[in-house]
Amino acid sequence: MRALYDDHAGPLLAFVLRLVAGDRHRAEDVVQETLVRAWRNADQLQRATGSIRPWLVTVARRIVIDGHRSRQARPQEVDATPLETMPAADVIDRALRLMTISEALSDLSKAHREALVETYFKERTVSEAAQVLRVPAGTVRSRVFYALLSLEERGVTE
Repeated sequence: MRALYDDHAGPLLAFVLRLVAGDRHRAEDVVQETLVRAWRNADQLQRATGSIRPWLVTVARRIVIDGHRSRQARPQEVDATPLETMPAADVIDRALRLMTISEALSDLSKAHREALVETYFKERTVSEAAQVLRVPAGTVRSRVFYALLSLEERGVTE
């Protein structure tokens, strides 16, 4: 359970915060309930292949939706203005995509990830990245090529 928390609680909290319009207390409750459900379904999840993060995101999203629906069924207790700012589907898709990219990057070797970070995220040239990483420029080009190939195999494309 600790590994599940360490690996997924942070990204899951960031995702849920967007769904609940920044209400941190509510987001923490949703993440806690999601992780409890994961713990209750641990046998099923251990048999699953690949990452469990999509399962966690789906469960969290459903908890948020169920909470919204239950509040609609009861008389309104507080101002519902934050619900009007609930993100649209494209924000959810973007969050899922960022989680997928993050997970794919973590699967790369340190050398490949560093080359990709220097060239793509820090927008350095191959020569600049080579100086920072203290490797030949050809090595940087090769690492970036294979890193992008690995990401593409995982379904991460531009």
